[in-house]
Amino acid sequence: MTILTFTLILLAGAYLAGLVGSLTGLGGGVVIIPLLTLVFHVDIRYAIGAALLASIATSSGAASAYVKEGITNIRLGMFLEIATTIGAVIGAFIAVYMPTNAIAVIFGIVLIFSAAMSLRKKNQLALPVGSKFSHLLKLNGSYPTKDGDVTYELNNVGGGFSIMAAAGVLSGLLGIGSGALKVLAMDTVMHVPFKVSTTTSNFMIGVTAAASAVIYLQRGYMDPGIAFPVMLGVLGGAFTGSKLLSRMDPKVLRLIFCVAITFVALEMIYNGYQHRF
Repeated sequence: MTILTFTLILLAGAYLAGLVGSLTGLGGGVVIIPLLTLVFHVDIRYAIGAALLASIATSSGAASAYVKEGITNIRLGMFLEIATTIGAVIGAFIAVYMPTNAIAVIFGIVLIFSAAMSLRKKNQLALPVGSKFSHLLKLNGSYPTKDGDVTYELNNVGGGFSIMAAAGVLSGLLGIGSGALKVLAMDTVMHVPFKVSTTTSNFMIGVTAAASAVIYLQRGYMDPGIAFPVMLGVLGGAFTGSKLLSRMDPKVLRLIFCVAITFVALEMIYNGYQHRF
């Protein structure tokens, strides 16, 4: 296979990864890393490095739109980024020394968890009374709807902060946004309305990925020949997906994708167990 053929196929695959990840809400990293490792047999650390750069690009583009609409809770995002950034740096250091087969097994487990989380019932209700800590840090907020602004207050800020640290470790270790854990922390633990939790999670992904990407760059796990087409493809696919989302049924797409990603996860776990990475 020539370099040009490899680049074009990778660009097309990354575009589909960004498209499907955008439509299902799981992000492009959960598709692009199995694509690189299982199909192109790229070392999983180089795949993670490329996925991190793609996460930075896609998060930056989408986050600006949500901030402009007033849905994102910027203060909450910046507070929780303290936990995710510290966790991401720790996860990136662990990934450098952890055997690649172990990373593949963990990645497969996290994929299955992410797929299951995307099918769960979302918390759409705003909490009327929040904790003292949320008032002290001024983390409560509001978001616009067609019926006017909806105010909400947060609970169990400490628990959410702890889960965010774990999400950061997984992000640095696996090269994915760990959106499932981040939404779990905000939606279930802190009782943030689903629209706010998803947009705030997207706002945080770029910063978290950037923190761990520095470690991969220093260790030489950023290959421009892989990272550049992946970043362009995922960005283009995510942009297309945002345009198509209003015309398609996300529930059906999410169900189909979750079944497919579960098979991919099992393949990653099996290959990791067999030391094929």
